[in-house]
Amino acid sequence: MKDRVQIIGSYLSPYVRKVLVFLDLKGVPYEIDPIIPFLGDDRFAKLSPVRRIPVLLDEQVTLADSSVICQYLEERYPEPALYPKDIVDRARARWLEEFADSRMGEVFIWRLFNQVAIKPFVWGEQTDPEVVKKTLREEIPHVLDYLEAQIPSEGFLFARVSIADIAIACFFRNAAFARFRVDETRWPATASFVQRVLGLESFEKLKPFEERLRRTPIAQQRAALAEMGAPLMSETYGTAVPRRGVMRID
Repeated sequence: MKDRVQIIGSYLSPYVRKVLVFLDLKGVPYEIDPIIPFLGDDRFAKLSPVRRIPVLLDEQVTLADSSVICQYLEERYPEPALYPKDIVDRARARWLEEFADSRMGEVFIWRLFNQVAIKPFVWGEQTDPEVVKKTLREEIPHVLDYLEAQIPSEGFLFARVSIADIAIACFFRNAAFARFRVDETRWPATASFVQRVLGLESFEKLKPFEERLRRTPIAQQRAALAEMGAPLMSETYGTAVPRRGVMRID
């Protein structure tokens, strides 16, 4: 049996979602402390010095970056492979993962999800409608134009599901939370791809937890997940008072 690992981070984070899907596809059991990064205590800050999630804990190492975590898991649990074997395909998969984590993260999370969810519900700040309009009008179409040229009309990016498929699809789940859907007339390959990947069982397993969290005040989320039977860690690194990370968020 594969060793159980621990993951710190909310089910609503695309970066946490990426790691949880990766673990499920690998068949690696895990426990989770589903905190949002703004509500991590001083111990959390020591584990994740930039106060970002997810954090992975096991008996060998502590890691605080989703891409590094997935590469570690791939090497520790090589089957089934979730990175392409071919050196060129593997490099391209890593690039697409980086594109998702950086550019898509900037646009879908910090420009869209941050405005409609994080600012009002964590910080009590108003959404800036001009930022949202510019994101929907200019920045998201730019991302989708690029993806449309990369994504196949059928199947996955590299014949079988890989880190690239997982990383890209994760951000569209958060986009859906902000009521954004890909226009299937303008970007048909991308729209079909998103539906196909998010329909995988490993994504579907997470949806009940995600939907419950969206309807639950932050202070009550851990109890709600416990009621649902989520695989919670026995202790939490969470706190009641939010604090910002050291990295600037516009």
